[in-house]
Amino acid sequence: MPGVVRRKEHWKQRPDAHDYPAAEDFLSLISSPAEAKSLARSLRTASIVHRKAKDLLRASGLPLLAPDTFHVAKDLKKVAAGRLLSPVLCVRGMLRMHVPLTVADGYHRICASYHLDEDASIPCRIVDLKRA
Repeated sequence: MPGVVRRKEHWKQRPDAHDYPAAEDFLSLISSPAEAKSLARSLRTASIVHRKAKDLLRASGLPLLAPDTFHVAKDLKKVAAGRLLSPVLCVRGMLRMHVPLTVADGYHRICASYHLDEDASIPCRIVDLKRA
């Protein structure tokens, strides 16, 4: 992205508080409100794991957004300024049922990270549907 200094992104230790309601809101579009609430609650206590940007995109089946997409560009500027990004929140897919990984919050951060380094290690909280 022109005008943005490329550097290794930095991540916060834990997701921002506002990420959980955002994740719940998104999940309520693809599940019942009760299930969305349960998944968001489970995400709050899930351990942080690290996954590569390219693998998160592949597992989710989501396309890589262009670096000039508004929120991706905004995250790239944060990184260039040395600001910390919030870890992403995901619901694990089910291979045998052809259900991809659901990125409940952080899709733009994954794309920004990929543009910096597709092998970037991204901190995530991932929960299973059955544990919610």
